[in-house]
Amino acid sequence: MDISEIEPLFTRADGAYLCARWGRPIVPVVFGVEDATISLLKGAFEAVCVLAGHTMTETDPELGANVMMLFCREWDDLSAVPDLDRLVPELADLVVRLIRADANQYRIFRFDDQGAIQACFIFLRMDEQLSEVPADTLALSQAVQSIVLWSDVAFRDASPLAMVGKNAVLRPDIAGVIRAVYDKVMPAVAHDPSHALRLAARIEVLQ
Repeated sequence: MDISEIEPLFTRADGAYLCARWGRPIVPVVFGVEDATISLLKGAFEAVCVLAGHTMTETDPELGANVMMLFCREWDDLSAVPDLDRLVPELADLVVRLIRADANQYRIFRFDDQGAIQACFIFLRMDEQLSEVPADTLALSQAVQSIVLWSDVAFRDASPLAMVGKNAVLRPDIAGVIRAVYDKVMPAVAHDPSHALRLAARIEVLQ
């Protein structure tokens, strides 16, 4: 990938460039699905962490778990989750916005003092569209979109996944970007578009 392909992945709808990676090991927890699906979801995060050269662990010393995936049937269900409004103070307004937008998924990131990702809340409303997505495909998609702070419009027109036969796999170009973002010579957070040029160079070196 060259800079013209990389820069849009981190250029937000308002024109600002922002790329951030996790600054701590990932600890996912899943609510609202069966145990078998929980294992599948955590396995997807583990696979993406291996790709990135990042780590998962059993507990976050500060937060306990730092990736919360919550599945629901209706957005109003979020309001009934105990203490969720303490973790997400804007929850009431968010639920209203999600209902109005008829959205079926939403991610909220939290950042540490250096700007690296500290936590991620993933909300999924299992409407007709999402219910038709195979569990392993949904798991991989969410893990990929949470391992890096992508632009809010990065995958609006094209999924980060591709189909190989009946199986969904991570697109090689997106895999290359993830590896480059997590390369030790790269900063944990970047606001300047010149960062995309550095990513292009790292992708070439890592190939």
